[in-house]
Amino acid sequence: MKKWLIRIFFIIVTLLAIVFLIFRTPDTDPAQMRAKYGSTPSQFVKIGGGVTVHLRDEGPLNGDSDAPVIILLHGSAADLHTWQPWAEGLRDTYRVIRFDQIGHGLTGADPAGDYSVDNFVADIDEVADALKLDTFILAGNSMGGSHALAYAIEHSERLDGLVLVDAGGASIKTESKGNLGFSIARTPGVNQIMRYITPRSIIERSLRQSVSNESVVTDAAIDRYWELLRYPGNRAATIARFGRGWSTFTEDQIAAIEVPTLILWGEEDRLISVEAGRWFDRVIPESELVTYPGIGHLPQEEATEATLSDLEKWLIKRNFTT
Repeated sequence: MKKWLIRIFFIIVTLLAIVFLIFRTPDTDPAQMRAKYGSTPSQFVKIGGGVTVHLRDEGPLNGDSDAPVIILLHGSAADLHTWQPWAEGLRDTYRVIRFDQIGHGLTGADPAGDYSVDNFVADIDEVADALKLDTFILAGNSMGGSHALAYAIEHSERLDGLVLVDAGGASIKTESKGNLGFSIARTPGVNQIMRYITPRSIIERSLRQSVSNESVVTDAAIDRYWELLRYPGNRAATIARFGRGWSTFTEDQIAAIEVPTLILWGEEDRLISVEAGRWFDRVIPESELVTYPGIGHLPQEEATEATLSDLEKWLIKRNFTT
């Protein structure tokens, strides 16, 4: 009887090993990823804590050194390329800076494994210092929006303006259908499998669940999300971030923000309801809200022309021009 149990045990172990080898999705090669996603105008800038940040710093072709500066922060599991449409629309007039936050894109994992909001905020400050910026406009989508809010709370003196695009951090209950990838990342035990087995099909489904305008879900976009999630250290970083839970701000914290704020929101956002955007608009003293029917969690990609138009109108109204 014991021999049969031992045989069955080894058969099960062997089958699991075979399944693992068949479905395993290894890390991507850093050199190949840099060649594919980090070509000109990308830069790799060293900041504190041993972090080398992948960023793009683009500005007016006439070299106007007085051009207003806009820093763009991507959302969870995304990267600086999510802002490509905005960068192309703004860089003739503004200095546009975007970077892969720690645990994302070609920046990769934080050497100390610190994925606290405080560390993300410190990185924004260090990137600004490295680029010798005095003040700037800070914009963020989703997780990047919550980091922008945290920065505004701590360093409002350095901000000329704040732009929230379907931002996280609202301390109100809203209905969220989420997406498959995020659900896996926050499920203990199951999320550890994600470190080694990450099918492209899950990335595609998660991306489609995040948007309403599915024309932005191209093969190239799916490949980028899939390949950069598998950049060495990024999967473990994603699990660590989701393990910390959601970061929210109190109404008093948000009400204390004195920075002029533009809020842009997709009305069909299934991850962070438009009600969160309305809450931010009610609580932030100097804010303006624009919503987009039929648009989901990534308005900067799903409704590029409309969001750029509304952003540029706001920038002009606030006299953020040369």
